[in-house]
Amino acid sequence: MIEELLKYDTELFLFLNNLGNTSWDGFWRFVTEKWSSIPIYAILLYLIFKNYGWKGTLVIIVCVALMITATDQIANLFKYGVKRPRPCQVEDLKAIMRFVADGCGRYGYFSAHAASSMAAAVFLGLSLQKWYSYLPFLLLLWAVITGYSRIYLGVHYPLDVISGMAFGGLTGWLFYLLQKWGQKKFNTQKPQ
Repeated sequence: MIEELLKYDTELFLFLNNLGNTSWDGFWRFVTEKWSSIPIYAILLYLIFKNYGWKGTLVIIVCVALMITATDQIANLFKYGVKRPRPCQVEDLKAIMRFVADGCGRYGYFSAHAASSMAAAVFLGLSLQKWYSYLPFLLLLWAVITGYSRIYLGVHYPLDVISGMAFGGLTGWLFYLLQKWGQKKFNTQKPQ
């Protein structure tokens, strides 16, 4: 059963990966770079400060730092525990896939990019939905695009990305609950 699932995962990877073409490669390289999200984070930080004040913002920043560290480190534990080679490391796939990334790590299960971006999307979307009801949907779209970029570049299978997103979504929700507790604990209610 697992072998059948991995076979379908490889077939889906090849289909999605081969949809790309050289005219889009630069765009997807940009999307996958962590620094490309800095403008999004700057806008979100402004919105957080505007709605939570400095004490509330501090609680959120601490929670985000802990959340991103947790998703990254747990993804590494899975990568070196499961040891599933990335598609760009599989000899049988190299001739029939598009490899667009600048480098190829050894193991890929699960995608830290997908986990971190989904955790941030869920956490920040929930934290700001009271004031901006559309924001969670935009952030989820951003996380899905980031996840797809990993398949496009040839460094992750779809299951790596989907698993990372599921883990990230759960992590984002748990840290959102922690953030809510922290806002109450430290009485960060912004004066009206």
